[in-house]
Amino acid sequence: MTSDIKLKDFIPDIKRRLSTVYSAGETDSMTRVIVEEMLHYTPVDAVLKKDAPVSPFMQSRVGEVVDRLLRYEPIQYIFGKTSFCGLEIKVTPAVLIPRPETAELVDIIEKEWGGRTDLRVMDLCTGSGCIAVALARGLKFPVVDALDISKAALDVARENAASLKVKVNFIHGDLLSLTPPASPLYDIIVSNPPYIAMRERALMERNVLDYEPATALFVPDSDPLRFYKPIGAYAVRALSPGGKLYLEINPLYASDVVEMLRDFGFRDVSVVNDMYGKQRFVIAVSPVEYD
Repeated sequence: MTSDIKLKDFIPDIKRRLSTVYSAGETDSMTRVIVEEMLHYTPVDAVLKKDAPVSPFMQSRVGEVVDRLLRYEPIQYIFGKTSFCGLEIKVTPAVLIPRPETAELVDIIEKEWGGRTDLRVMDLCTGSGCIAVALARGLKFPVVDALDISKAALDVARENAASLKVKVNFIHGDLLSLTPPASPLYDIIVSNPPYIAMRERALMERNVLDYEPATALFVPDSDPLRFYKPIGAYAVRALSPGGKLYLEINPLYASDVVEMLRDFGFRDVSVVNDMYGKQRFVIAVSPVEYD
């Protein structure tokens, strides 16, 4: 390490190293995050203070982060956070990194229910709690429950709720053995469960395969609806009249999910495309009619 390297020379060196693995867009994005998080320079600051020195200590620390990125470790895990629906969400290797598509699902729910108050919401397979916390922030005075089988994930979710100052009732439980209630409890049930078939592993990036929790990603090829079946069985009993079920899905099995929900008796079952034009969400109305 040298003591007199300037910011205008240091930043291009970060980009040069990252560009051996990542695309130009990814390289620029990661470099910006590193400079902001570690050197505390905004993009404008980095230009205005281009002649500022970078200490050997900081050169070493940044080099360690770049080394981890070159091993495909997600930058969100390295810095322990990500942005979701305009909120800063803590993430660890115990939880999936929230995707932009999932934020779309939250937006759909908020647009449909934003005018209502005191809604009752259940988020199944909550993971980091990103959906539950975002809905607790975005809806008007909701009562939000959230369930996950992973205690480590629930610890992260509780931290997110606390840091964002929202109340969510987190429940440790197994969706596959969840008992439906005797009477309806919720206006909204939402879930982004594991849905990637094992045969799709070969198409996935190393940063996902090597670092994100497999139990939150994959289902057997022989049972791609493994989690949607118990969700449907639970929701058909747990939703109040006029309540809705919102699911993030694997586009490969959109028609299967729709058929399954119709078999359960759900009404107005529809598929909604995500920003990339893929069949990513299924929305269904409770089979229980208003009196």
